Amino acid sequence: MLRLYAGEQTYQTETLATADDFSDADGVAILDWKQAQTLARRRMVDYAHSEAGLAKPLTVADAMADYLVYLESKTKSGREGRYAAEAFILPAFGKVEVAKLTKEQIDRWHAEMAKAPARIRTKNGRRQRFKTTTDPENDRRRKSTANRILTTFKAALNMAWRDGKVPTDAAWRRVTPFESVDQARIRYLSMDEAKRLLEACSPSFKRLVRVALETGARYGELIALRVEDFNADAGTLHIRDSKSGKPRHVVLTPEAVTFVVKVAKGRSPSSMLLVKENGEPWQRDHQADPLKNACATAKIDPPINFHALRHTWASHAVMRGVALQIVARQLGHTTTRVTEQHYAHLAPSFVADAIRANAPRFS
Repeated sequence: MLRLYAGEQTYQTETLATADDFSDADGVAILDWKQAQTLARRRMVDYAHSEAGLAKPLTVADAMADYLVYLESKTKSGREGRYAAEAFILPAFGKVEVAKLTKEQIDRWHAEMAKAPARIRTKNGRRQRFKTTTDPENDRRRKSTANRILTTFKAALNMAWRDGKVPTDAAWRRVTPFESVDQARIRYLSMDEAKRLLEACSPSFKRLVRVALETGARYGELIALRVEDFNADAGTLHIRDSKSGKPRHVVLTPEAVTFVVKVAKGRSPSSMLLVKENGEPWQRDHQADPLKNACATAKIDPPINFHALRHTWASHAVMRGVALQIVARQLGHTTTRVTEQHYAHLAPSFVADAIRANAPRFS
């Protein structure tokens, strides 16, 4: 225990480590006498500098601010990182000094996040709303979300540690994520469901959904397409702005080429390929309500989100024998690991085919 005189006969106290007469000192959670003295002197200097205005201890808010600058300038995940920070990390730890963080604090926060209900998008200034669901999949989703936020938090703290702003990373390095919670159930449409869904869409939304089903492209990739990105001779769409940051060419079937030719006919090369009825471009989240309504009309139960259209293309491609390497390339996966994780069980298997063809029958 460290005790610092704060003036007017008052003291500040701080627990430096756990009292333990049996375990060996590790320099972090359990200290020997010399290690405790060294840490106490360091904390005394930090406190004196802080009181004199010479050096301000690094808080979690400071570390997150630096990390968000990095994310927003060097990566495409700045928006997600800022949401995680503002909604979950800063309310819990914003004012806490990074050097005073403990593994127990972070473990408790991580567990509480997983137990909390999912948040519903709420307008600024309104009281935050939460989902109420009995879906057994909800527990896995919440733990997976808690893992992603923990990853963001640890990345920010690690950057501060690598920059020499904090003396050790031991407190958060020993915090482990929930295991086996990142494998979501893949929901894809049957061919009959896909046809019903298309019939239930408005004309402009039908074009968007049809191209999604024909390509497996993400919503953000689709709404960024311009007419000039379509090459009718090669039968491809050029995805310039992908999640990975690497452009790619998506190959179309002859039927898809014919469809996109009609969509692009007579339009300026620089105009957006997929637009609304009024000619305005699709924006973030504009697909949610039209898809919800189309699912209700088409009796798609349970209803899907837009990403399921990507799963639909990939799942049917794999079931028809398209190699996982080709599917990965079409989807823009940097390796086949994610593709195999989600779709390998749908692929025709040499072992399964051999057993079904040649194994003994007992009926």
